[in-house]
Amino acid sequence: MSALIVGTMALDTLETPFGAKADVLGGSAVHSGVAASFFTEVSIVAPIGEDFPQEHLDFLKSRKIDIDGLQKIKGETFRWSGYYEFDMNQAHTRETQLNVLTEFSPKLSPKLSSLPIVFLANLDPEIQLSIINQVKGPKLIAADTMDFWIKSKKDALYEVIKKVDFMLMNESEVRMFMETPNIPLAARRLLKLGVKSVIIKQGEHGALLFTENGHFSAPSYPQDTFKDPTGAGDSFAGGFIGYLAKSGDFSEENIRKALILGSTMASFNIEDFSLDRMRSLKQHEIIDRYNEFREFSKFEAIDNLW
Repeated sequence: MSALIVGTMALDTLETPFGAKADVLGGSAVHSGVAASFFTEVSIVAPIGEDFPQEHLDFLKSRKIDIDGLQKIKGETFRWSGYYEFDMNQAHTRETQLNVLTEFSPKLSPKLSSLPIVFLANLDPEIQLSIINQVKGPKLIAADTMDFWIKSKKDALYEVIKKVDFMLMNESEVRMFMETPNIPLAARRLLKLGVKSVIIKQGEHGALLFTENGHFSAPSYPQDTFKDPTGAGDSFAGGFIGYLAKSGDFSEENIRKALILGSTMASFNIEDFSLDRMRSLKQHEIIDRYNEFREFSKFEAIDNLW
């Protein structure tokens, strides 16, 4: 099955303990779309400015990503500038320039509105609601968010959560949104709002899945190479959504596999700046790393402890 991803395309300027880059390719639709493209056909919808480099569009096309849904708007592309210290779970924003993002009002074509898998990447929840109202009979909808929207458009985000199958948040976001430091309690409260499953992204500590039937903990990969965490959460989401679209199997057992593949894709994304590691990534590397996850997560039952 094909996947529709709606989000942002950005030019990022960033600095980590391992170097600095200016005006590199970024954005929630880009990182998630590229990760998903390793598993399934992907169409992305996002705004770009007149200054958006052609080379980045050519790269997306090389991944066989459908970019017909991009909206080129008069003005400059969305830009983010930030830095990371040695705790690279925490991004420090220097500057955010919304630019054409403030004019983004997507109207889906009949082709895009009929795609069966929909991922609403980090974006204004009012736009996410607009997309939900435009899609026709999707088999699965997942959504991501960030603290900015929790603070500024909480009511709209509530409505999004009621209408999606999977809601993705990181630990600080779910605590903020549900007003509790207790992650399992926050997840249960989200489930009561109507969402079918909650995924809590934990950065270098993996991810948690909560459903009505229980929960599952996906480990992180013990990383030797770690240069740039920007877009790791989006890559996680793209791997997760891409595999579910490829398999067409939404059973809880398969959702757990999808979580591990999400962690797998995120682990590759952070090995270099921007999308550079994803440009060279091969399918056999994904399979090999997934199998590594299986090996270091496996343990046997205890038959008789005393």
